[in-house]
Amino acid sequence: MVSLSNHGSYYTGVTNDIERRFYEHQEGLIEGCYTHDKRPLKLIHVEEFTDIIEAISREKQIKGWSRRKKEAIIAGDYEELVKLPFDKLRVTVFTHRVTKKTAGLE
Repeated sequence: MVSLSNHGSYYTGVTNDIERRFYEHQEGLIEGCYTHDKRPLKLIHVEEFTDIIEAISREKQIKGWSRRKKEAIIAGDYEELVKLPFDKLRVTVFTHRVTKKTAGLE
């Protein structure tokens, strides 16, 4: 999910229940969360995955993108997306394997 705050910033996150999670963000129920003092929010982009590992990978990819790339995908402008330069590569080292169980989805 990608949401737009009243400050004009984008928030990207993963959830197994989009309605519940967006409600929690919108109502400020998650103390200390990035979106807590940036409400109200507007849900502007959702992608669905059946595999949590793929969803987390996509979340990390989008978080590493420039604002222009995020705006291109939100607009569905895939032609513009491929024209934009590659963002610097990010290397993530996992000390344990993420599974549905360790992600709290079982």
